[in-house]
Amino acid sequence: MPSDPRAVLTRPTPVPDVTVAYGEHPDQIADLRRPAGYGPPRPLVVVVHGGFWRAEYDRRHTDPLAAALAAIGYPVAQLEYRRTGQRGGGWPGTLTDVLAGVSALPRLADAALPGRVAPVGQVLVGHSAGGHLALYAAAHAPGAVGAVLALAPVADLAEAHRLDLDGGAVVALLGGGPAEVPERYAAADPRVPVPLRPRTVVIHGTLDQQVPVGISRDYVTAGRAAGEDIRLIELPECEHFGLIDPESAAWAQVTGALLSLHKDH
Repeated sequence: MPSDPRAVLTRPTPVPDVTVAYGEHPDQIADLRRPAGYGPPRPLVVVVHGGFWRAEYDRRHTDPLAAALAAIGYPVAQLEYRRTGQRGGGWPGTLTDVLAGVSALPRLADAALPGRVAPVGQVLVGHSAGGHLALYAAAHAPGAVGAVLALAPVADLAEAHRLDLDGGAVVALLGGGPAEVPERYAAADPRVPVPLRPRTVVIHGTLDQQVPVGISRDYVTAGRAAGEDIRLIELPECEHFGLIDPESAAWAQVTGALLSLHKDH
């Protein structure tokens, strides 16, 4: 693992192959990466970046993750969306953008990468706040999503608000606390039970200082109690950013979990 875990956020990476638009706003786009080699089609992997939903963090910091997944044979889409601090971002635009992107990307990727995208549900890979968005999208667009790999997800918005993660990030997203806008928390929180939630793996480092591992423990415990196909992998020597760093010790666990999520395809 690099001495500075945040080094992955700005590491130079080959540019994507093509960018597609799922809406009219400049941030309603996704970068596509062609899978290496000439193997059979694989499920589309949609990377949903984190950054506590804030405008200063965009999809570029997941370039190393996306490029590494393409290098092992996956068609990859890096989804962008409007974020807090931007016109149209926050409630509900951030959430509706992700749903729109997830719904449109299988068609857009198949057209841009002919013969490389398997006609099965896409796999959402979301990190941090992007983990929240991936879990949310999977719950609200189940037909489009085959599985979710949630990396250190913000999987409980009320608890994230109580802990004041990233200095008011949840309030910036939803426009208030649970007592002020309870209906928004009920609509946006991935802990709200829904039928037919896709198969999910959650990976979380116990050294995480940005999103406490207890959030994932509670989320997975609740999901298993509800009968969901969900499991948690805890990494005792991993912090927040190692999960998206192909050079970290955690990377083998990330790729192993991804392979397990589409082993039936």
